Amino acid sequence: MKSGNILGLELNNDFCQISYYDREKHEPKTLEVSVDNFQIPLLLGYFQDKWIYGKEAKRLQEVSAENVVTDLYSKALHQEKVEICGQVKDAVWLLAKYFQLALHKFKNISFLTFSVPESNIDVSNILKRIGNYIGVAKECVFVQDFKESFCYYMFYQPKELWQYESALFYCDRNEIRAYMLRRLKTISGRGADMFVTVDEVASAKMKELAAVYPVLNVDKVKDADERFKTFIQGVFDKKVVSSVFLTGEGFENNWYPASLKVLCNGRRAFIGNNLYSKGACYTSYHKAKGEEDMPIYLDGTKMMEQICLRMRVHGKEGWYPIVEWGSHWYESDGQWEVLLEDKSDIEIHIESLATGELQAETVSLEGLPNRKDYALRLAIETMFLDDRTCKISFRDIGFGEFFPSSGFEVEKTIHLGGSNGQFNSLS
Repeated sequence: MKSGNILGLELNNDFCQISYYDREKHEPKTLEVSVDNFQIPLLLGYFQDKWIYGKEAKRLQEVSAENVVTDLYSKALHQEKVEICGQVKDAVWLLAKYFQLALHKFKNISFLTFSVPESNIDVSNILKRIGNYIGVAKECVFVQDFKESFCYYMFYQPKELWQYESALFYCDRNEIRAYMLRRLKTISGRGADMFVTVDEVASAKMKELAAVYPVLNVDKVKDADERFKTFIQGVFDKKVVSSVFLTGEGFENNWYPASLKVLCNGRRAFIGNNLYSKGACYTSYHKAKGEEDMPIYLDGTKMMEQICLRMRVHGKEGWYPIVEWGSHWYESDGQWEVLLEDKSDIEIHIESLATGELQAETVSLEGLPNRKDYALRLAIETMFLDDRTCKISFRDIGFGEFFPSSGFEVEKTIHLGGSNGQFNSLS
């Protein structure tokens, strides 16, 4: 595993939170802004020819709001231009500057994962650019949504906490949302792989919460507690739940004693506001270690097909994925170099999790020169044109000074089923 800091960041339009992997304690720790407060305001200011961020920028905002940029994340996603103190800056650059300041304590970052409310190709591209700006290689920057962060957090908890389903309740000032981590029933013949997902199973607007937070109103508290208890009972109906996690500012005041009794009935319950950043940090740790025997997280945005080639790796022959299920199509481009035993046609296997079908494609190597003793060296490259189309190229790159490249190159286009409707066929 590389040396250097392993980080996970929670990011939304209001604040950022930083968790880092403590190698001595073998677990993530969250950077405190103050005692038991992990949230760094997502504000960037300019004062006396100097950029400032977080709490310092918040203090500046109170006396000179025009010198502070708000809604940094939203503006970066829309790639807006922002004027501050007579300067016009790209919002993406401003967000990168914010992280450069916020992460100044971490001089050498080897792996970085952003946890955001929703992820897609545009969010991924922007945050990978920002990670690269602050000195992290693009291939070591990862982006995932809050649900996947919850999933990775659970992977590193004792197995009894997610032996059955595990529940996450998020609460802000006017809404409660419930999520369930569950195992997916897999197609037979998939080996020892375990597949899991996180579903949003319920949500409710609760006007009582506006009065509960931050000023307690006794009558409103009782109403909110009763409604939350009913909400929990509906979520847990006919489910076996091993553990419950509460997160979000709405749970900061102890307004739900009756609900808590239901939550803790036969299961363990936890509360905290740094679950997403810790889950992101665990993702970075997982990538740093290159662990293979981990559950595979799936949702409607993930690859439901796996593309494999038959290869011998470290002396072990088998079908090895060059595109893995559970990955995003826009993060699945890759390059490899291989040595060929002979000029036999290359067979490609495309396995579908949704249907259980295995599709075989062949690539002819006719025109490749004859060479002995593993002197045929090919570069293999995968490139996704969209979420359903993968182009695989095979190119002769020669063998050092002994055999120059012949110029041979062949391409194969693989048409995949895509994610629409397929993920729902797994249960």
